[in-house]
Amino acid sequence: MTGNAVDDTLAPDDVGTFALTLEHASALETLTWAAERYGDGLAFATGFGPEGCVLIDLIGRHRLRIDIFTLDTGLLFSETRALWKRLEDRYELTIRATRPSQTVDEQTLAHGDKLWENAPNLCCELRKVIPLRAELSNADAWITAIRRDQTPARSNALVVEWDEKFEMPKINPLVRWTKQDVQSHIHTHDVPYNPLHDAGYPSIGCLPCTTPVALGEDDRAGRWRGIAKTECGLHGPALPIAELKHEGS
Repeated sequence: MTGNAVDDTLAPDDVGTFALTLEHASALETLTWAAERYGDGLAFATGFGPEGCVLIDLIGRHRLRIDIFTLDTGLLFSETRALWKRLEDRYELTIRATRPSQTVDEQTLAHGDKLWENAPNLCCELRKVIPLRAELSNADAWITAIRRDQTPARSNALVVEWDEKFEMPKINPLVRWTKQDVQSHIHTHDVPYNPLHDAGYPSIGCLPCTTPVALGEDDRAGRWRGIAKTECGLHGPALPIAELKHEGS
């Protein structure tokens, strides 16, 4: 138990019970449950997507004691950085930056230019997955903003589930929400969001790996366009670094 939690012991076999209990709970009820259960051991990793902004709004307006951080890859859009500051100012909270061990220039020297093109899975591993793993090593549970209808890989996600990759409980308060639910919440509560969403970018990641989406395309079609990749690796099974290093060869 990290601190100030009611009881943070939750083994893999226990998640089904809480998943059933919270399946029809509101996002706020789920966040409140998680904050009370895990206390200082609870962390929320946000990428500043619409869903993340909704959760920050709920955490901020209801003054929930939840540590919020973002993976600052060094490749974020300027609009994303501006939104980061707006959210902190609006809700009077801090969103911590978690950064990779190497700058983009240092990564280029070590692995070659434009790793995101030549070995995109390795790039995500170095700039997102490894920093997240380091961050979560100090936590007891983490919150994500995923929804079931975002991708086939997320379609079976539970409100509470055991994260095999990071070996801890993962809480998904918005898992049952639809895209319309998210948009309605943002409109109703005047939640700050990334202006790029109004310019054809429904899903925004790192600048080199994100393109606009055409009418009729899937919302995540603009992520890693042209290659067979739909996830950055934060919500999937762990892959060996040795395997990732040879993906572009």
